[in-house]
Amino acid sequence: MEETKPDKRKRFRVSPLLGLDAWIDSTLYELRFRAAETWEDLTIFFRRFHVSGWRRAIIEVLGEGFTWGTAGSVVMLTLAIPAFHETDKNWRTRDDFAVTFLDRYGNEIGQRGILHRSAVPIDELPDHVIKAVLATEDRRFFDHFGIDFLGLSRAMTENLRANSVVQGGSTITQQLAKNLFLTNERSLDRKIKEAFLALWLEANLSKKEILQTYLDRAYMGGGTFGIAAASQFYFNKSVKDVNLAEAAMLAGLFKAPAKYAPHVNLPAARARANVVLSNLVQGGLMTEGQVVGARRNPATVVDRGRLESPDYFLDWAFDEVRKVAQNLSTHTLVVRTTLDTGIQKAAEESAEYHLRQYGKEYHVGQAAIVVLENNGAVRAIVGGRDYGLSQFNRATAALRQAGSSFKPYVYAAAMEKGMTPKTLVSGGAVSWGNWSPQNYSRKYLGKIDLTTALVKSINTVPVRLAKDYLTTTPIVALAKAMGVESPISSHKTMVLGTSGMTVMDQATGYNVFATGGIVGMRHAFTQISSQNGDVLWDWRKDGAKPHRVLTETAANNMNIMLSQVPEWGTGRRAALPMTRVAGKTGTTQSYRDAWFVGFTGNFTAAVWFGNDNFTPTKELTGGVLPAMTWQRFMNYAHQNIDLKAIPGIDPTMPKQEKAVAENTATDADSEIIKADERPRVLSNATAQVLREIDQALKTAPKLKLPLLPTKVSAR
Repeated sequence: MEETKPDKRKRFRVSPLLGLDAWIDSTLYELRFRAAETWEDLTIFFRRFHVSGWRRAIIEVLGEGFTWGTAGSVVMLTLAIPAFHETDKNWRTRDDFAVTFLDRYGNEIGQRGILHRSAVPIDELPDHVIKAVLATEDRRFFDHFGIDFLGLSRAMTENLRANSVVQGGSTITQQLAKNLFLTNERSLDRKIKEAFLALWLEANLSKKEILQTYLDRAYMGGGTFGIAAASQFYFNKSVKDVNLAEAAMLAGLFKAPAKYAPHVNLPAARARANVVLSNLVQGGLMTEGQVVGARRNPATVVDRGRLESPDYFLDWAFDEVRKVAQNLSTHTLVVRTTLDTGIQKAAEESAEYHLRQYGKEYHVGQAAIVVLENNGAVRAIVGGRDYGLSQFNRATAALRQAGSSFKPYVYAAAMEKGMTPKTLVSGGAVSWGNWSPQNYSRKYLGKIDLTTALVKSINTVPVRLAKDYLTTTPIVALAKAMGVESPISSHKTMVLGTSGMTVMDQATGYNVFATGGIVGMRHAFTQISSQNGDVLWDWRKDGAKPHRVLTETAANNMNIMLSQVPEWGTGRRAALPMTRVAGKTGTTQSYRDAWFVGFTGNFTAAVWFGNDNFTPTKELTGGVLPAMTWQRFMNYAHQNIDLKAIPGIDPTMPKQEKAVAENTATDADSEIIKADERPRVLSNATAQVLREIDQALKTAPKLKLPLLPTKVSAR
């Protein structure tokens, strides 16, 4: 037999990976199967809650409302986050400065700081003071959590019924949030931040602390902050001693301190106090019998005359003082400011006159002005139409697009590059990437010199300068070097003034042209002294040192071009009859902002018109109300002074300019010149001494002198 050979083939071995793969497959299958079972169980379970008909409609509405409400809350929280950064600061601490301000001639014009320190603990305030405030400002203060939806609904109902705003819906907590962290500028963004900050205050402060802080920091008119300071100012007594009639008058000031300030309008203040007394009765805090005595014997205030404090200027000057006075030996200071009360009143009058005359026609409600003497002294600040209604300083804090009034910074950078007013540049259409700006007239020109382009405010020329010759980097750098503190975007559209700037920035920047290229001269005060008269700080010794940022040639070339704008360009309404003017108009997209910024050899001034809520005006341009306003107060400022020439230009008045000045000067424009005179240059004390001497001389007995023999002269 044949021998059987063993099978040498390898036996098949199962790989462990196959086992793992099988386990994964079976596990996934099992999970899928169980998930399907679970889903089916859930579906069966939720079918029990299935609704149809009108119930389904309610569920759908509630579901959509929840979805949109959640999304809206996320959006509002995102908008409010920047406001919460303000809470990181030491906002509880008050400044310990006590500053008395004098104008440039030594006359007292107001105080800041000291009025904040006369607060009285809330436990020591009379019960009727607290009740009067709560009855008028927030009856449900101790019942809500910062936002009173019930009170808001009631206010909306009353306002709709009266077809006007007769009640406000803001709580005391919301008003405190605005006073501590925000501005008075009316916008949806501000209201959202206010609501969230009110909730934050409620979470971090007790009701007692909120009420105490509100009573101490609210503006109460007459330059006073806090109910204790207001009591001293209006009644010359501590708030702990005021009676019910006086408490009602104080409580009535929170709504509109300028309108109801008793030293300005006592009848209006008493009428408002009567409303507060009615609120006490309606709110159930007092009976009619308890308030009848206060109705019959209304409060009488201390006669302080009609004080007109330059509050916008003082607020800004106070901030400037704190920057330099931190390390001084005392914080009880007397500051001699640069304010010229005559120019301040003229600027206020001019803004109010044009708003009153033309505000409705052009749908414009606010104006702001800054006036600098060309030595850098800030002579006037108009931060808005009414400080009592809104303490938001539109001259120093509001960022508004500059429009064409930004173009001089572009041309100045071109002058620094060696161009001249006669340099020819194409005025045709230009595209920069996907941006193709148009001229106001929608027309384009061929070769055009830079003077004509600036005077006629051609848009395509500065864009071409930035695109082909400069780029935006040197323009931003030059604007910063010229004193502009606002953030300037380096985006290509900045050439046409899309960045926000303050009125103070504009006046500071243009002042460099007026000084022939020198920057660093702007100042709010010349001396800081102690109450004993010791000089602690002096501008000439301790102030910033001026330096040159524009070459003399570039500055002179700019002045040559800018002086043509009021003569045959867009700023003809700003021409003055006694001296040459240089400047530039500015109008932003949709007519939201209108500017005229100009200067003479003596003064530089910036004027802005617009609306707080950023709504467009009715086609208002910088060459109309801003230029007219500028001319009106500048007419006053140049009376009875030595007229100086603008650096680089002939001071001789061209015949064309004289004709323009005569045509644009109306009877109303000349009225202020005849009615007002330049302010006195003597202090109140010196003037009083001179008046006493004059009176003594008038009442003194006549001297009896012996008769002298007369001599007859022969001729």
